[in-house]
Amino acid sequence: MKQNSKLLIGVALFVFGLWALLLAVANGGTTTTYAQRTGGSDEMLYLPLVMKEISCAIPNASYDQIPIASAPTNIPAAQHPDINLSLRGYEPTNVALSLVNYGGDTDPLAPQLDTLFATPRLATFSNAYKVYLWDWGCGCPGEINNSWPTTLLGLQTAPGETIHVPDSGYDIGGNHDVMVLHASANRLTLKYTREDNIVSGYTVYIEDICVDPQLLNLYNSLNAAGRGQLPALAGHQALGRALGSEIKVAVRDAGSLLDPRSRKDWWQDY
Repeated sequence: MKQNSKLLIGVALFVFGLWALLLAVANGGTTTTYAQRTGGSDEMLYLPLVMKEISCAIPNASYDQIPIASAPTNIPAAQHPDINLSLRGYEPTNVALSLVNYGGDTDPLAPQLDTLFATPRLATFSNAYKVYLWDWGCGCPGEINNSWPTTLLGLQTAPGETIHVPDSGYDIGGNHDVMVLHASANRLTLKYTREDNIVSGYTVYIEDICVDPQLLNLYNSLNAAGRGQLPALAGHQALGRALGSEIKVAVRDAGSLLDPRSRKDWWQDY
């Protein structure tokens, strides 16, 4: 009787596993196999866990392009440590994961990080990091940048949620807020002026996102054509999706990395 019960349980689990596998194939998902006990101490049945892949595409999206207002960067953007933040690297730091009040002037037109999300919100700060300085002598990362307690902030996300251009009061032409200085599959560098550098104006880096392939293809095409023009996006325009439970954001003003937690600068409504 006990043996029959084990057999029935095993058959039921096998049928369930087969059904889940067929469902995954029908829906275009991926499968990862996990072991499940069937009742006996040494009996294991391997069942597929169905996981839906994130589609990076933004439905009905279209992206413009705009002429740059400077010479193109003299270092390829993907190899430029001011434009591609991943070249510098970063390390975790232990700071308060909350808004910080700093003194000084406030720019009411500054990009607002709550508009990274479809419905603007004060994000939950999940981690903080410090970005490395760049040693131009060796062409490699140098010491850690200690100008602020943190220069790269992790924001909690739901996997697959849309990520948007941080809205600002600036217009670089044609009702666009930003020009894309660099794009790869999982990162973007946005510039709030039309110069192909980070010398003046605001620059926002977004890491750990899934860039809309249409935007990435446009950037790659314009970059290969000499960067006379680059993609231009409006404030709060969707540009990709969160890869997982955290995106990372850094902000420069006139070339200097700043603290992304600053209430008076990047989170003015909170």
